[in-house]
Amino acid sequence: MPWELKSDRPIYTQLIEQIELMIFSGVYPLGSKLPSVRDMAQEAAVNPNTMQKALVKLEEDGLIITHRTSGRSITEDARMVEMAKTKLAQEQISEFLEKMQLMGFEQKEILTIIDNMVKGMKK
Repeated sequence: MPWELKSDRPIYTQLIEQIELMIFSGVYPLGSKLPSVRDMAQEAAVNPNTMQKALVKLEEDGLIITHRTSGRSITEDARMVEMAKTKLAQEQISEFLEKMQLMGFEQKEILTIIDNMVKGMKK
């Protein structure tokens, strides 16, 4: 999964989001060992200090565990990952709904658009 970092938002925030997506999608499976901070920073083309800051935040959130002598790994707590995944989904949906309301759509219209798009995806 390539690192897609844009200049319109803080890199630190984007790193957190990208790593979360890698965990949720299984790129980094539960319990797996993460590459070193230096390796991850090099792959993402960012400063190692920025990557370190993002990993510390993910550790505070419970998605990453630090082992004193053997680096970092993804938590094995599937419930914790599922809760974080749901929280991210709710944030994304909330942003979307706010934008739709700013465009002048009513709740019923938004639901109709979403329903039509979901039906179109099933094909």
